[in-house]
Amino acid sequence: MDITRLRKDLQKLADPKKAKVLSGFFKTAKDQYGEGDVFLGITVPDQRGIARKYANLHLRDLQELLLSRIHEHRLVALLILINKFKRADDRVKEKICAFYLKNTKQINNWDLVDLSAYNILGSYLRDRERSILQRLAKSENLWERRIAIMSTFAFIKEHWFEDTLQLAEGFLNDKHDLIHKAVGWMLREIGKRNQEVEEQFLKKYHQIMPRTMLRYAIERFDEAKRSAYLQRIKKV
Repeated sequence: MDITRLRKDLQKLADPKKAKVLSGFFKTAKDQYGEGDVFLGITVPDQRGIARKYANLHLRDLQELLLSRIHEHRLVALLILINKFKRADDRVKEKICAFYLKNTKQINNWDLVDLSAYNILGSYLRDRERSILQRLAKSENLWERRIAIMSTFAFIKEHWFEDTLQLAEGFLNDKHDLIHKAVGWMLREIGKRNQEVEEQFLKKYHQIMPRTMLRYAIERFDEAKRSAYLQRIKKV
């Protein structure tokens, strides 16, 4: 199996009509967050199939795919990397995580981040020191900031909420809508497991949270409670 054949297999699955739709959905026009991203128009299930077929590609080949402007090249590279990580021993997991962190600027659209951050970085950090998340959270790079908060999904699944809440507090003044959405989503995931913990955070910060962040966080609340939060009422 080699990278040239992988590219050819992806090209065979390309759909120009889907590519046009995806280019708009992922905001690839000038001055948008996905500017310059190129789509072939391939479904995620088909990309997962390609990733399974080329599961044994070397990291140097994945590096080449991650440097591609073509979105599906990068997504398939990350799918392969996730599968490698899940099968790896601790030594190889450390190597994969270092490779992932070296390539954060190539993980440069929200689906790429959301797919990979908790499966690789978050999973690796579950029983390790986590200061890297604070460094990423302070980055000027949008995608590194989103990687930071989305990595904590791995902790939330274990009912460990402290890191998510700490990062969420730091993101209250972030200017980007994609960070607001990610933080709100992770707060909602905390609430699925422990609504009291989520509401303690919301009661402290809901009056100053970006509205999108708040809306995502309270999506599963009943209508009366949602309305109370959205009206910036202190007693909910």
